[in-house]
Formats: sequence, structure tokens, C-alpha cells
Amino acid sequence: MSDLIIGRNACLEALKAGREIEKLRVLDSKEGKTEGSLLKIIAQAKDRGIPVYPASRQTLDAMAGGQNHQGVIAMAAAYKYSSVDDLLQHAANRGEPPFLILLDGIEDPHNLGAIMRTAECAGAHGIIIPERRSASVNATVMKTSAGAAEFIRCARVANMTRTIESLKERGVWIYGCDMDGASCFGTDLTGPAAIVIGNEGKGISRLVREKCDFIISIPMKGQINSLNASNAAAIVIYEILRQRAGGESV
Repeated sequence: MSDLIIGRNACLEALKAGREIEKLRVLDSKEGKTEGSLLKIIAQAKDRGIPVYPASRQTLDAMAGGQNHQGVIAMAAAYKYSSVDDLLQHAANRGEPPFLILLDGIEDPHNLGAIMRTAECAGAHGIIIPERRSASVNATVMKTSAGAAEFIRCARVANMTRTIESLKERGVWIYGCDMDGASCFGTDLTGPAAIVIGNEGKGISRLVREKCDFIISIPMKGQINSLNASNAAAIVIYEILRQRAGGESV
């Protein structure tokens, strides 16, 4: 089965990453100008021998399912998930302590895409998601991540609690992000770390929470006591990056 990669930036990043692409569907020049980044996409595709076919706006609209395709859709080989071992080996190859993000039931693909984008920008070694009750890496995730999904490794596991136990046995500290935890700004996050972000509505599941070494939180000063899952992940991810860069805990 093919994956659709929708939009100019997502297609460019897929080409840059060497993603296996079967063909491109590009807006017919009779219906719109072929210019800017679209010309670059077509040129790169032709350099790699990827067939480029003109398509009507109506056809692209139908394929995109309401997403903004910007005149281009790629049909690519199905997304290839990594293993947890791949993620840990990636950290070892870079000579860095593991820096992982575990998503406990993130169901909104927009949140998954946004978290993948932040994780890639911050240099995390990978993301782990469960096989069930979770968003998977699809066209929406690809577009929301602005191409980051082509570079950040993502593992999909059958049992998150067993995965956490395995990571702990391998020296990785597990930090669950939840209410009533210690401030993430006052917690040492410089060692081998995996942060757990919970479901958009329910938070971290009870079994996963019980497996965490630490529960950390983001201080709240306003009337609203919670953040969107991707926003919360971004804050904690960049606090880890700050501390690893030599910043002092607050």
C-alpha cells in the first residue's frame, strides 16, 4: 500500500530524505502556474527517475481529502517504522545519552506530526508509539510535521509498559509528564531520558504512570491548568535540550 505525501514542503523533504517514491501527481499547467518550489520538486523527481504526471485540481482535491495540497501529491512506499533498538543505536552512533519521546495514546495526527517536528528540530533520537489506540504516521502527520517525519525515527510497539521496563533495564530514566509532578525546570534531565506524553484528554494511563521513574509537570500560572499535548511536549523537549547544552536547572 502507498502513502500519500501532500504539499510542497512535505514532498521536498521526502525527496531530500531519499524516501522511495512511486510517482508524483502535479497540478496540470493548464490550471495553474508551475513555479517556485514546485519546479524544484519536479526537477528533483526527474533526477531520481520518478514519474511525474499532470493532474487536474479536482483530482488532487479528491486525493488530498480536504488538505491543502499546493499543487503536488507524491505516492510513496508505506512508511517504515524503526525498532526501539534502532533508536538506541542511533543515540550510540551519535555518542549521546538516549533522548526519546514516548506517546501514550496520542490519537490526533496533528499532535503526532507537531511532536515529530519538535523532536526532530531538538535532536531527539526517536519517538515510540503504541500499535493500538494511537495515531499512526499518515499523510496528515507527514504534512503537519513539515517533513520532519522523514527524518525522526519512530518505533511502534505492542506493549508500552513492557517497552518502558526494557528501557529502564538499559539505563534509560522514564519521566512521565502529568499534573502534580515536580517542575520539569527543577528536575535533572541531562542523563539517558525518555519522556512520556499522555493522551490529549485522559493523560498518561495508570499502568504507564506506575512504571515511570519520575513524574514531572510544567508550572501553570493562569486559569487554564493544562496545555495541548504537542505544546507540552515541546516545552519539556526543549528543557532537555537546554539542560544538555549546559544550562542550569531553575
